Amino acid sequence: MHKKKFLVIGGAGYIGSHMVLALEDLGHQVTIFDNFSRGHFRGTDNTNIFEGCLLNLQDIDLCLKSQSFDMVMHFAAFAYVGESVEKPIDYFENNISGTINLLKAMKHNSLNKLVFSSTCAVYGEPAYTPIDEIHPKNPVNPYGKTKLFMEELLCDFSASNDFQSISLRYFNAAGCDSKNRTGECHEPETHLIPLILKQAYQQIHNKNNNTVSLKIFGDNFSTPDGTCVRDYIHVEDICKAHILAATRLLDNPSVKAECYNLANDKGFSVLDVIKACSKVTNIDINYFV
Repeated sequence: MHKKKFLVIGGAGYIGSHMVLALEDLGHQVTIFDNFSRGHFRGTDNTNIFEGCLLNLQDIDLCLKSQSFDMVMHFAAFAYVGESVEKPIDYFENNISGTINLLKAMKHNSLNKLVFSSTCAVYGEPAYTPIDEIHPKNPVNPYGKTKLFMEELLCDFSASNDFQSISLRYFNAAGCDSKNRTGECHEPETHLIPLILKQAYQQIHNKNNNTVSLKIFGDNFSTPDGTCVRDYIHVEDICKAHILAATRLLDNPSVKAECYNLANDKGFSVLDVIKACSKVTNIDINYFV
């Protein structure tokens, strides 16, 4: 793929920030579009910043008018499962209405290539494993429902317009930039590995009077050690997959709307992850059920 101009929607967030760096490392020109309500990354000296909100059609329209982009990558969805149950309207508004505005602005500015960061939450409870792309889709929370709607919207939009999209589904993003330029910075933090490392930090520095803050939700699952097994995929691998998707769109104008699963192909239990963190930190990490 020759050097291109990318617009990364939600480029200030966890996965979006890694995507910005991955693209810049390959020599591409990158612009971040973000309202910075949840993301914190402000790019590098080479990154363009456009502060705006997808819920404001004028914001994204002005951004797309600011220069000629080759590709858009969309990482701006709200993504907390529990929060989506508590605030479903916020999730439907931000995720779906924001995407509608993005598609309107892209059509208005004759930009027709989009890579969408989706989720395996669109499948719901697995009817079989491993889950493939034709697995029935029955999301069990508003977050998964909004992502599935966004995927279906892209399919319908591609069918009626000169528009190409690839949606990438995955479960648990993990890890951080190998050059230590960005990482996870959530509030509240819900991801397992940062929570484990927070517990290790507390033990090392004797914080909170040795209070154990790391909670394991269940130890009686039908797994080898009784704890939940999940598929983790490194954030840099996720970015590589998005770059492959972008290359496919640029090289194949006949592509309409496609969806692919991303996975590690090997699950790890909660205790597996705790043991791995214990080995790295040389700390016997405490937890409770």
